[in-house]
Amino acid sequence: MLNFPEPPKEYSSVFLEETDKTLPDKIDSNLRYAFFSTIATGGKSLIKSCKDLHLSRFVCYKTLRPEFADDEVEQQRLIREARVSAMLQHPNTVPTYELGRDKKGHPYFTMKLVHGYTLRELLDYRERYDLTQLIEVVTQIGLCLAYAHKHGVAHRDIKPENILVGPYGEVLLLDWGLAKVWHPDGAGLEDKDDKQRKSVEIKDITLTGHGNAQGTPHYMSPEQVNQEPSINYKTDIFSLGAVTYEILCGQTPAQGEKLHHVIESVLNEVPASPSKVTTMRVPQLLEEVVMKSLQKDPDKRFESMDDIVRLLQQDWKSDLVGSIS
Repeated sequence: MLNFPEPPKEYSSVFLEETDKTLPDKIDSNLRYAFFSTIATGGKSLIKSCKDLHLSRFVCYKTLRPEFADDEVEQQRLIREARVSAMLQHPNTVPTYELGRDKKGHPYFTMKLVHGYTLRELLDYRERYDLTQLIEVVTQIGLCLAYAHKHGVAHRDIKPENILVGPYGEVLLLDWGLAKVWHPDGAGLEDKDDKQRKSVEIKDITLTGHGNAQGTPHYMSPEQVNQEPSINYKTDIFSLGAVTYEILCGQTPAQGEKLHHVIESVLNEVPASPSKVTTMRVPQLLEEVVMKSLQKDPDKRFESMDDIVRLLQQDWKSDLVGSIS
């Protein structure tokens, strides 16, 4: 089990004066939350902790940054994220409590406040953690994605920054704002956000101020880079494979100092096997799972996330498993 500091006492303790205080006869939703404190700032969103005065608990409050608060596309993404998270009731998703609008009419949603570290933070100190612990994190995310896929949702933004590991064994997949949802007849739903993304050139994808590629592009599947309309659940298989590759050998499968180099790597370069990159011993089964997940052609990857989970749950430490057909 991964070790974490205990959450602050004011977040976790239960007091009689809080559980038994009087509930007002008339509830004003605009006065429900107080004691806001920013805990994270995303590219376009703000995540705060605050106290729910009705239930006497601290929760996570997510809204858009002021400069994006009136953007209809970003509002749609935030609302979609809240509803997808709420509808996917799985142990590896964060429970959603409320979706609403503030006094200015801007959308927000609240969810469970979980203290812990992202997988990115864990990988920054990779030497502290046993491979078994990290592969268990991947397995839990695989279970979450298997559930989501069966319910018609692809996440499309699997990366270490979106995986949270809590102090009591929680493993949570965050940020469903880029999720793709399908109609019951199997047709993909194209929304304003999808249409806008199609007009975005590759050079615009996630650059730092110094022009170096960061984050998402290293984990994108080729079909996601090409913005193919036929993209399906197998894009998540590729991305989770890229995360697992990094766990095994300490670097992402796509390499390059500049963004266009990373994109070229994703599209055309076959990554070296993890065992050829690292001096650490890499279990054969895990290497084979990763390399099959990273196939450029989606049809050559695993058929489903269930197939990956079953393999990860095997005794890969023994190194006695043969090749995967």
